[in-house]
Amino acid sequence: MLSRRQKHILLKFFSLFSVVRGYNILIIVIAQYLTSIYILAHNKTLKQVIFDLNLFMIVLASAATIAGGYIINNFYDSEKDLINRPIKSRLDRLVSQNTKLSFYFVLNFLAVIMASYVSFKAVLFFSIYIFGIWFYSHKLKKLPFVGNLTSAILTITPFFAIFMYYKNFETVIFVHAMFLFLIISMRELTKDLENIKGDLAQNYKTIPITYGEKTSKVMLSILSVLTLIPTYLLLFKFEVGHMHLYFYLSTLLLLCFLAVLWKYNTKTHYLILHNTLKFIIVLGVFSILLIDITVVLNRI
Repeated sequence: MLSRRQKHILLKFFSLFSVVRGYNILIIVIAQYLTSIYILAHNKTLKQVIFDLNLFMIVLASAATIAGGYIINNFYDSEKDLINRPIKSRLDRLVSQNTKLSFYFVLNFLAVIMASYVSFKAVLFFSIYIFGIWFYSHKLKKLPFVGNLTSAILTITPFFAIFMYYKNFETVIFVHAMFLFLIISMRELTKDLENIKGDLAQNYKTIPITYGEKTSKVMLSILSVLTLIPTYLLLFKFEVGHMHLYFYLSTLLLLCFLAVLWKYNTKTHYLILHNTLKFIIVLGVFSILLIDITVVLNRI
């Protein structure tokens, strides 16, 4: 049996884990390593990639910065989340705002320290990234288009960090990035549809509030069609191994996404659509393993 104090500490831990969205950070860490092994550093041995201390520091700095970003975002959105996500919000509030802010500064400080191990350029990169996340949470996220675009860019920034580290400028990397950027942009806009009630109460000028739900649905449809461009290129112009199965499945899921999008207007269905896009993103991370397992085996 856990004592009362132990239960209290455990609840605080789960509260903080919920605030920093530890599950998302774990997925990003896995994605960074898989991207490095299969796409960005395919000319290096598996051992060189996994035991690369510089890469490890970049991944840790990314994780710390993202965790800090979730904290500052939670700080500014606390009132809105009470409306949009009441259950999660109650869990998040088990940790005081002062504790969250203290942890935010500690995480950002650690991110810069870890980046300093790599290079001054890495310090500059993560300093700008930290500022960008804060400025987005404080100002930009309340603006239509600008907020969505900035959020999508900030989401893929950790991958840009390792892309710059390996200096791999192959075209296939940009095509993968284009597909990911479009799916993330769709997710951000779908999230706005899901959170209309709270955004309206807090005077957020999101696309659904400013231009209406129908315009948002038209934009989501356009973005869905645009995903066909990188999908076609990756299927027929580049070698992606068995990952072609992922792109076929993603196309099917996006067709289902559009069918539900135009048929329903409830928060529940928008949540389902949001989770569908999250599933596509997470599945894409692990589908990198399908590119060619023999490539990795030959590099051990």
